[in-house]
Amino acid sequence: MRKLTNGQFAWLLMAPGVALFLAIIAYPLLSALVTGFFEQSLVRPGRTFVGLANFADLLGGDFWPVLRNTLVFTIGASVIPFVLGYILALALNSGLPGWLRGVFLFPWVIPAVVVSFLWLWIFNANYGVLNGLLGAEISWLGQPGTAMAAVIVTKTWASFPWMMVMLLAGLQTMPKELHEAASVDGAGTIRRFRSVTVPHMKGIAGIVFLLEFIWNFQHFDTIYVLTGGGPAGATKTFAVAVYDTAFKGFDLGHATALGGLWMVLLLVLMVFYLRKEAS
Repeated sequence: MRKLTNGQFAWLLMAPGVALFLAIIAYPLLSALVTGFFEQSLVRPGRTFVGLANFADLLGGDFWPVLRNTLVFTIGASVIPFVLGYILALALNSGLPGWLRGVFLFPWVIPAVVVSFLWLWIFNANYGVLNGLLGAEISWLGQPGTAMAAVIVTKTWASFPWMMVMLLAGLQTMPKELHEAASVDGAGTIRRFRSVTVPHMKGIAGIVFLLEFIWNFQHFDTIYVLTGGGPAGATKTFAVAVYDTAFKGFDLGHATALGGLWMVLLLVLMVFYLRKEAS
């Protein structure tokens, strides 16, 4: 019996993983991309080839408002927790009690849907805690002007602990001698932060922020539980729009076309991430 070469044995080991990848990821992805060129419904059999018509309809209609909402949510839900996480990481690294790390991690360990229902109660216009504290009757999730801000606050509360932990880990790799030398040279706290901490944390902070940005660009559960994309489409992002088009409008053609455009934008972000990690 002929023995397998190292190369053949390696392919044999990879075969189950490759088969799963083709069956679970590659085939559904290609099938979805192809569906974007057809008029197809979830409730009617058959489909009709329409070429680029689905993409043209989207680019001439809902795509741009959805893109704007997605960018507003993504930027807000990335910048605010990043700044908050950075501040807390600096505080913890400067001598705050270690048990506070566990307290700050609490929002992160709660499932996203549970967090969403918690804040749904906080923002409730009739019996919500926030209105009770303010002595007001504001429909935070029912007004286009406040709904997006409420969603961003909820996502910020859930995600800042992860960014805090990653940034704290980066801060703890920084040699203390650098700060001591800067202090001897007369540098104050702000100067040491700008001249020592920021250069050391530049790479780590960039990767952490970019990862959070990519995740928020495809985030679904918090938005869907709190507002469902409303009111009047004010919080409808790509994730919600694809779900609504496919499973409420039963229009697979437009849903997969929108998903294809969404994927292209995500690929652009992934290129930035890979280049950042390689540098």
